[in-house]
Amino acid sequence: MKTDPQRAARLSVAPMMDWTDQHCRYFHRLLSRETLLYTEMVTAPALVRGGAVHLLDHDAAEHPVALQLGGSDPRELAQAARLGADAGYDEINLNCGCPSDRVQSGTFGAVLMTHPRLVADCVLAMREAVDVEVTVKCRIGVDDQDPEVVLPDFLDHIARAGCRRVTIHARKAWLQGLSPKENRDIPPLDYDLVHRMKARFPDLHISINGGITSLDEARAHLDAGLDGVMIGRAAYHQPADILCGADPMIFGTGAASDPVEAVRAMLPYIEAHLASGGRLHQITRHMLGAFAGRPGARSWRRMLSEGAVHKGAGPELVEAALAQIVEMPERQAG
Repeated sequence: MKTDPQRAARLSVAPMMDWTDQHCRYFHRLLSRETLLYTEMVTAPALVRGGAVHLLDHDAAEHPVALQLGGSDPRELAQAARLGADAGYDEINLNCGCPSDRVQSGTFGAVLMTHPRLVADCVLAMREAVDVEVTVKCRIGVDDQDPEVVLPDFLDHIARAGCRRVTIHARKAWLQGLSPKENRDIPPLDYDLVHRMKARFPDLHISINGGITSLDEARAHLDAGLDGVMIGRAAYHQPADILCGADPMIFGTGAASDPVEAVRAMLPYIEAHLASGGRLHQITRHMLGAFAGRPGARSWRRMLSEGAVHKGAGPELVEAALAQIVEMPERQAG
């Protein structure tokens, strides 16, 4: 099933290593039919040289879903993009924002902000290899770069290469002196700069990322003229707060979803995963925040965290944990 990723990009869940795997995405899709979902970053060398095509596995129910690639070799990225398109992804995204040491050593991620011509070559090669849209996720700059100078130059290069959609994490990445975790919080946010880039590049579809924790904030950015908003950790740790109301509030479709019903809809998926040899915690670790802020949430988290790792744990544990949520309001009322 192919969908319109540009429309879906009005709200997206950020690609997050070790978090946004196929189980996480399946659960998020039950909370929002419209929001664009991203894979974890998959490196082009892993696909092309390592033959790790299992990293492209996803469920048809996940659409609209985008594949994020890491790499810096245009030819290799083109091959990886083709594998992703053949696997059915709606969009191929190039990572120019990850600040980890491992990514730097491979000359991809945020370090590519210092190589705009190479990024343009990569985008062009990928676009020539696939029919689906090729997009870029970047920072506003790295280290001692001046974002006011670097970011428009970077956007100009990728736009000339045919990139029509970009997501900008509104922070610098400090490749020297800060850890990847610190790079998510310490560099100051510059939302105004991203908004100015939209005014400067009106034909470029620009989404903003970084520090956004509510749908109200997302709506404010959209109302101010940006084309899309990408939310990361808040969508993972409090998925109901972000995704349950996304369809009516951001897309103007349907009604808010119910996380209780979403959890119940996960049970057949869980059963199929267990039948194929999987373990319960591989799925439920992504569901711990489903009821954040609601009565019974602590019991829900504790039961799943402690019980799902045990051999033989199955859907009955999820149902027992869910009962803590469903019954808590009744006990409080009584």
